[in-house]
Amino acid sequence: MAYVSTYLKKEVAISSIVTIHYFEYPCDFVFHGESHDFWEFLYVDRGGICVQAGGETHTLGPGEVIFHEPCEFHAFRATGERPPNLVVMSFFSDSSFMDYFRGGVFRLTPNERTIISRIIAAAKDCFSTPLNVPSIEKVELRDGQLAGYPQLISLYLEQFLLTIYHTRNRMQASAKHLHLSENEEQLSGEKILDQIVKYMEDHLTEKLTVPDLCTLFSLSRATLEGLFHKEKEMGAIAYFNMLKIDKAKELLRGEAMNITELSYYLSFSSLQYFSRQFKLATGMSPREYLCSVKGIAQSLKNSVPHYYAPPR
Repeated sequence: MAYVSTYLKKEVAISSIVTIHYFEYPCDFVFHGESHDFWEFLYVDRGGICVQAGGETHTLGPGEVIFHEPCEFHAFRATGERPPNLVVMSFFSDSSFMDYFRGGVFRLTPNERTIISRIIAAAKDCFSTPLNVPSIEKVELRDGQLAGYPQLISLYLEQFLLTIYHTRNRMQASAKHLHLSENEEQLSGEKILDQIVKYMEDHLTEKLTVPDLCTLFSLSRATLEGLFHKEKEMGAIAYFNMLKIDKAKELLRGEAMNITELSYYLSFSSLQYFSRQFKLATGMSPREYLCSVKGIAQSLKNSVPHYYAPPR
């Protein structure tokens, strides 16, 4: 039997990067606007902004991104008391796939935010141009860089675009199946809750918020919290933290990590917050729990019945 290759169609291709930067803008910053012949996205990492684009006004908060198509006039200003941290990236692509992003505003999932972080990290190694100077209009490649960094940035960007597209389309398809008859609504709720819990179990090492879950599963905040309070008698994030604490107890018993490493591994915001959540769930601090586990293990070891003792 002869081997036959399978052609892999490339839906989206990034031909070149124009600019990329990550910058903290002042609280009163105002950008009066521009238009250009390439694509651009603006991601809010912290703070908030008000964007005018395509004749519409959008208010964006942390974790949200907006896309500007070629020749679209766009402007923005900072909102609130907290300085906004923004990622701005512009690029050329003539793929028809990009039509999906015209006028697009999305709340990113944890996975999508991770890809943004990878783009920024690779850009720091790839370009000699500083990323924190928004006025720069051309990025320069770094001399002596490791091979493949420019390609890595384009791959991450293509992955970012494809992930946004596929995640939203999967969730839309799932949402269609939730429009069931009244007799099936209860089953529907249980099914979607099982899916959310499974997602939580598979992502214990990540940070998840209620808006993240609402985006992923196409649910309103009220519906999501209603499901958890009805079936689990607690909120969604409280349940997620409970799963994390159960995992922490398992890892502590196995002595796989120390307490600081464990807090970082499970993406708690701080060691203090981890310890507080652990004590709320177990009635003792992680260190007290670890000592009690070791104490029980030593007690069991010392109380082995005589018939298990090795022969003399």
